Amino acid sequence: MLPLSRSSFRWLSSLLLVLLIGITFITPRSAPSAQAQSTTPPRTVFVHLFEWKWTDIAKECENWLGPKGFAAVQVSPPQEHIQGSQWWTRYQPVSYKVESRSGTRAEFANMVSRCKAVGVDIYVDAVINHMTGNDGSGTGVAGSSYSHYNYPGTYSGNDFHYCGRNGNNDIANYQDAWEVQNCELVNLADLKTDSDYVRGKIASYMNDLASMGVAGFRIDAAKHIYTGDINNIVGRLNGSPYVFQEVIDQGGEPIHASDYFQNGDVTEFKYSQKIGDTFFNGQLAWLQNFGTPWGMMASDKAVVFTDNHDNQRGHGGGGHVLTYKDGALYTLGNVFMLAWPYGYPKVMSSYDFSNTDQGPPSSPVYSGNTANCFSAWKCEHRWRQIANMVAFRNYTSSAFTVNNWWTNGYNQIAFSRGSLGFVAINREGGTLSRTFQTGLAAGTYCDIIHGDFNNGSCSGPTVTVNSSGQATLSIGSMDAVALHVGAKVSGGSTPTPTPSTGISTTFNEYATTVWGQNVYVVGNIAALGSWNTSNAILLSSANYPTWSKTISLPANTAVEYKYIKKDGSGNVIWESGANRSFTTPSSGTVTRNDSWK
Repeated sequence: MLPLSRSSFRWLSSLLLVLLIGITFITPRSAPSAQAQSTTPPRTVFVHLFEWKWTDIAKECENWLGPKGFAAVQVSPPQEHIQGSQWWTRYQPVSYKVESRSGTRAEFANMVSRCKAVGVDIYVDAVINHMTGNDGSGTGVAGSSYSHYNYPGTYSGNDFHYCGRNGNNDIANYQDAWEVQNCELVNLADLKTDSDYVRGKIASYMNDLASMGVAGFRIDAAKHIYTGDINNIVGRLNGSPYVFQEVIDQGGEPIHASDYFQNGDVTEFKYSQKIGDTFFNGQLAWLQNFGTPWGMMASDKAVVFTDNHDNQRGHGGGGHVLTYKDGALYTLGNVFMLAWPYGYPKVMSSYDFSNTDQGPPSSPVYSGNTANCFSAWKCEHRWRQIANMVAFRNYTSSAFTVNNWWTNGYNQIAFSRGSLGFVAINREGGTLSRTFQTGLAAGTYCDIIHGDFNNGSCSGPTVTVNSSGQATLSIGSMDAVALHVGAKVSGGSTPTPTPSTGISTTFNEYATTVWGQNVYVVGNIAALGSWNTSNAILLSSANYPTWSKTISLPANTAVEYKYIKKDGSGNVIWESGANRSFTTPSSGTVTRNDSWK
């Protein structure tokens, strides 16, 4: 978002203390359409290759992302945009042609195909709230003429909002929800997303991308679009693409991240702010219950990151945002993010910049088949500590828990992920030397922070875990150690990880409502809120009066559920009668067609 120079999976978080030493979370789903095989763990982390060319991304999928276990790549907006060297020109579209600074339509389609072949999905950054800024007329990338409210073949004057409040139609009052969603974001022509024609054009663009194999979409500036409009557009999409929405909700405004849960996941900007503040000038000991108790959304709705392309440039929230410029501190923040069981993590891959408008380097990432990383292109996703922690998260995904929590009360912490992984972080000036309970089975493990594990051997130091699950470690200042079952050098066979699987279950409920009411489903298992109406699953009203939602439920599980109606004040009406019930199968899908009773 914030496209002008003006400075301006899916897991339900359930933090239960276990025996005073552990925190338990609901088991996550793998990436929405990751192509994990039975001999490999699920893919549970994605990366934003910001401003990379399609040809470079294709090579990176094959050379690095696929082998390292990444689930997906978020790519920069692929549509035709205004000319200019600044990064934000990508966020001022002039049409829905798939032609951009990153490459041609043919190159884009080739990239999607090649990435998918190695198990890596493509998520498109979809700019659907607006078109260009009010800079008169000009020429697009492919030579199309346009003006602020006229885009031949795409939109004309009647397809935009004119709020008429502030002279230039710009948003002035963020405490006025109507103004935020009907006036112009930093003077960008605001699309009339309540119009059937506009909704159709947007859906056609997204379906065109899906037809090329795109698996998901980040909806840019979703906060500036009424959630019902997004719901209608998403309801027109073919297949079941993964959707997450950019909603900057730091509190204190009338538009909330939770308003958008009906459409998909949401970016949790509080996570970035709080992890940055804690690592920069707080105490890591505070992190014992990091997540929902800190005022963040439920884990199963949250897309999380240490930084993204906006807030690393000062947009999207206060506090100290960790970036590549923070060196070791940034590394440790990412190690924690990838080790800690909350949200669907996104790794940022940046380029070097000295001012907030600066566009990407003129030279591409790849020269032939060699990636030119760590200079102009920062390639944080290739930093050993970050890249190897992707495997840590994948291998520990079926134990979405924190156990054996330890802290010195200040800036040294350690914890295990059940019996599948262990991490210790030292953010202090001296060495941390201690014997830890790792939770791991006896054996010798590769320290993946300092070495790479390949074909049973470790290129760096190893750690011995004894029969009691203990290991003695010496961790230097501003450093970490991480071990997991997928990087076991000796001492018994490495267990084959079990992918996080679920049964795709569709709830269709026929129910009429009054203005302000929505319909939810709630039930006896965590994925259905554990009978807590605050955690009930919001159904979509796109096909009103039938309310629908497809979610993943655990296999071979007895499920009881009911539907409820809630209004904006939180008032709840339960349907009458006995609990509805069914048992999920071991495989396949389930559809429940119900009517309010």
